Amino acid sequence: MTFRTRARTASRRGAVLAALAVLGLTGLAAVAVAPTAAAHDATTDAYARVTAGGGADVHVELDLEYDLLMKSAWLTAEAYDARGAAAQDAQLAQHADEVAAYVTERFQVAAGDDRCTPALAGDPTVGDRGGTPYATVVLDYACPVGSDGSAETHTLFSALFPGSETFVHTTETMVALDLDDEQGSAVLTPSEPTVTTGEHRAAHRLGAFFVLGAEHLLLGPDHLLFLLALIVGSRRLRDVVLVATSFTVAHSVTFLLAATGAVRAPGAVVEPVIAISIAAVAAGHLWALRPGAPPRPDTLGDAAREPRARWHDLTRADVTRLAVVFAFGLVHGLGFAGALGLDEPWSWGLLGSLLVFNVGIEAVQLGLIAVAFPLLVLLRRRAPRTARWVTAAAAAAVAAVGLFWFVERVLGSG
Repeated sequence: MTFRTRARTASRRGAVLAALAVLGLTGLAAVAVAPTAAAHDATTDAYARVTAGGGADVHVELDLEYDLLMKSAWLTAEAYDARGAAAQDAQLAQHADEVAAYVTERFQVAAGDDRCTPALAGDPTVGDRGGTPYATVVLDYACPVGSDGSAETHTLFSALFPGSETFVHTTETMVALDLDDEQGSAVLTPSEPTVTTGEHRAAHRLGAFFVLGAEHLLLGPDHLLFLLALIVGSRRLRDVVLVATSFTVAHSVTFLLAATGAVRAPGAVVEPVIAISIAAVAAGHLWALRPGAPPRPDTLGDAAREPRARWHDLTRADVTRLAVVFAFGLVHGLGFAGALGLDEPWSWGLLGSLLVFNVGIEAVQLGLIAVAFPLLVLLRRRAPRTARWVTAAAAAAVAAVGLFWFVERVLGSG
């Protein structure tokens, strides 16, 4: 075998591996489409607003996913299959004692070394979070006081919806805290289920929000597919950097505004728009590959042989694509804020948590670009025709998933 033959063989192998990697990345994100209508395929978030009550008491408002709560409390199918706020409120009122027993076993408050005594403060009610029914359970905890009559520091413990119940494998409890002269946010997880007031653990809490942000992008199939649609539709490094920057700036603005309560948008509107944004961006790449479309670097052969475009030399198509990505990025920011679900007054601590959460999102985004885009460059250089079909197939799959989600979410919100 000659050197040239070996080189061609290695080039073909590299192209095949790159094609498989691109399709694999798309498939891993798209595989989540099937379970979206199923009960609980992976994780859930619980939300706790914890404030000081009278004396040494602690007041807790818990928001818990309705059907998961009713299943975890081992109630009948009639309870967890109830649809509509009126029917769900009726079921919660009927089973208030069972719900309280489950919740108070799984969410505990202690003053010093002594557990506080919980009491249900009225019947649980149903609200909405991102288009999903959530039950609000309000509890008052009577806590012991110190020998001088002052309240001890308090410890919160959450083991809500553990993996051992088999309905979900991970639950994170988002805590908004205003207790013992301390305001802030915390994330309670199966590995770190407690938080104590008065402990200076700012770095630890910020680290938890960084991980939470990374998980919300990496494990959130809608945002992940949108990012992959942007990557497969980008021809050069300049293209992917510009669209990623546009997306980052847009979603960061609305995320911070929505998470701090300055902007509000119903999940029944946000979620369908996110779904159609996925389909629109993927369809844009398919449109650019249509017969008779203006030639693009990835259809001319080796993208590296194209004249290097200056960053400010943008065509009308480039400007349109950036504007579309920016507009959809604004909506995705609302989705990120809805997923985080913090509901607490403005504070510098809150801003720090939000910024670190956003940094976690960006870290995963940059990591995905660093992995996927070089594979596309390799594929386009060594097998341009294969690259055309691979990116078209990936875009078609992503567009189909986006349309499916759009219809599902519109019908589900109706």
